[in-house]
Amino acid sequence: MAQDATILDELFEVIASRKGTDPDKSYTAKLFARGRGKIAQKFGEEAVEAVVAALSEGKDELVGESADTLYHLLVLWADCGIDPAKVWAELARRTGTSGIDEKKSRAKK
Repeated sequence: MAQDATILDELFEVIASRKGTDPDKSYTAKLFARGRGKIAQKFGEEAVEAVVAALSEGKDELVGESADTLYHLLVLWADCGIDPAKVWAELARRTGTSGIDEKKSRAKK
């Protein structure tokens, strides 16, 4: 696997390939089998652990918790049928836009 941001696309493909496989042989398949609520819960737990690591632990712990958070987010996207390319396109669309202006534009919709 790549050692730059393209690893997210590669990991997503692996994650998506686990959908419907034996939950006794894959943690990812087990998450899919337990349903979106459990996947979302795990994502939330990992995000909180990343926050805790950022505030009270070292950089290595934050790196590990960040990886866990990204993994669980990718599982959630796969379960929801969201291709990472759609998220990358949205990020690209927002590039160069003030965060304040971007938030104002959402309020108008």
